Amino acid sequence: MRRACLIVAVALAAAGCGSSASSSTSATANTATSTTSTAAAPGAAAAPVKSSCTTVRVPRSKGAQHLPAPHIELDPHKTYTVTIVTNCGTFAFTLDVAQSPKTSASFYYLVKRGFFDGVTFHRVAQGFVIQGGDPTGTGAGGPGYTVVEAPPTSTQYVLGDVAMAKTQTEPAGASGSQFFIVTAANVTQSAGLTPDYALVGKVVSGLGVVERIGALPTRPPGDGAPTPPVVMSSVTVSTS
Repeated sequence: MRRACLIVAVALAAAGCGSSASSSTSATANTATSTTSTAAAPGAAAAPVKSSCTTVRVPRSKGAQHLPAPHIELDPHKTYTVTIVTNCGTFAFTLDVAQSPKTSASFYYLVKRGFFDGVTFHRVAQGFVIQGGDPTGTGAGGPGYTVVEAPPTSTQYVLGDVAMAKTQTEPAGASGSQFFIVTAANVTQSAGLTPDYALVGKVVSGLGVVERIGALPTRPPGDGAPTPPVVMSSVTVSTS
C-alpha cells in the first residue's frame, strides 16, 4: 500500500514516509511527512504546552476499508463543528464548507459513520503538524475512496488549519481520511508547504490540546509516533 506523506522541500532535506508517515495526503517539512496543512497565524508559534496525556492502550487496526464514496452536500449557510476527544484532551474545528464543499462533506460522512472513533494520531512532526485518521495506524490506510478538490493556489497553511493528506503521486487536493493539523505559525513560509492539500477546517477551541499533542516525544525523535499514543476515543459533528 502507498503511504500518504506530505512532501515539502526544506533546505536540502525531504521527508520520507515510514511507520510515522502521514496519511493519504502528505506534506514534508523539517523532514516530516504529514497530512496537515500549515495555518497562518499572527505572531510567533505558541510555546509548547506541558504534556498531561493519559496513557491508553493502542487500539487494534481496523484493517483495510472499502467504503462507498459519499454523495451528500452540506448547507453552506450552516456551521458544522467537529469535536475530537482524545486522551490528551478535547478540541474542535469547523468544516470549511464554503471553500471545500466536497472535502467537508466527505469528512462529515466519515464522522457520522464513526470512522474515526478509536483511531490514532499516528504521527507528530514537531513544529510542523500532527497527523491522524488512518484506520490501520500505519500511515498507509484510508476509507477506500478518494475525493479531489484542489485548494486555491494562494492557500497558505497556518496554525490551527486542518487539511487532508495525500500521497506524492496523487493530484492536488486529493484526500481520503488522513488529515493533519498545523502546529506552527505558518508552514507555507517556514517549511515551503505547497498548496496541494485540501483544507477541511480550522480549530476553534482546544488549540492548546493540539499543541500539547504536537509537543509529545516521538519515535524516532522529532517526527514519528507520539509517546504516549494519542487515540481519538470519540469524534462527533454538530450543526448550528
